[in-house]
Amino acid sequence: MNLEPWQWALAVVGAGCIGISKTGIGGLGLVAVTIFANLLPAREASGFVLPLLICADLVAVKSYRVHTQWKHLGRLFPWTAGGVLVGWLAMGRIDDRQASLLIGVIVLAMVALHLWRQRKGEAHPPDSVAFAAFIGILAGFTTLVANAAGPLMALYLLAMRFPKMEWMGTAAVFFFLINLFKVPFMMQLGLIDGFSFTGNLWLFPAVIAGALFGRWLLPKINQKLFETLALWMSVIAGVKLLF
Repeated sequence: MNLEPWQWALAVVGAGCIGISKTGIGGLGLVAVTIFANLLPAREASGFVLPLLICADLVAVKSYRVHTQWKHLGRLFPWTAGGVLVGWLAMGRIDDRQASLLIGVIVLAMVALHLWRQRKGEAHPPDSVAFAAFIGILAGFTTLVANAAGPLMALYLLAMRFPKMEWMGTAAVFFFLINLFKVPFMMQLGLIDGFSFTGNLWLFPAVIAGALFGRWLLPKINQKLFETLALWMSVIAGVKLLF
C-alpha cells in the first residue's frame, strides 16, 4: 500500500480495533471497517482486511474455544457457506452502494425484529434451525461483500441468549472458519495478493496487541452492558451502511 505516514498510523488504529473487536467489544469492528474503507477503495478494503481478521480470529479461538457451542455452529455454517457463494456470484453484479444499502436494511430489520420480540416478552429463542438458516445465508452474503456479518451474528447470539463467554467462544470459531472459507474466493476476485499481504504483515502486531487487550477487558464488562453494546453497535452499523 502506498500510504502517507498519517494513513499508516490510522491503519494501525484500525488493526488494533479489529483485535479488540474479536476478543472484547465486538462493535469496534465497525470502527475498523470504516477506517479501512476510507483508506482504500471499498472492494480492495474488503480483501485487505481479511488476513487481519483471521489473525485476530486465531487469538480469539485460542482464548475462548472451550466455551464454543458447537451445535449452533453446525446449524449456521452450511448456510453461511451458501451465503458466501451467493455473495461471490453477486460481487460483480452489484456496486458498493447497492451492497451497503441492502446490508443496512437487513441489519436494521433484524434489530427491529429483536426489539419487537423483547417487547412482546417472548421467553424462548426463535426456532433455532430455521433462524440459523436465515441468519447464516445473510451473514455469508454480507461477510463476502463487505466484511459486515458481525451485526447479524450479534443479533443471532442475542436471540439465543448466550452468556458472554459462550457468545465469544461460538463467535470466535464461527468467524475463524468462515473467514478461512472466504480466502480462495477473495483471491479469485483479485482482492488478496502478495502486495496486499505485505501491508498486512506490518499491521499484524497491532492486531495481536488489540486482541490481547480485548481479552483483558472482557471480564470487566458485565452481561447486561455486553448485550447492550452489541445491540447498539448493530444499530449504528446498520444506519452507517444506509448513509
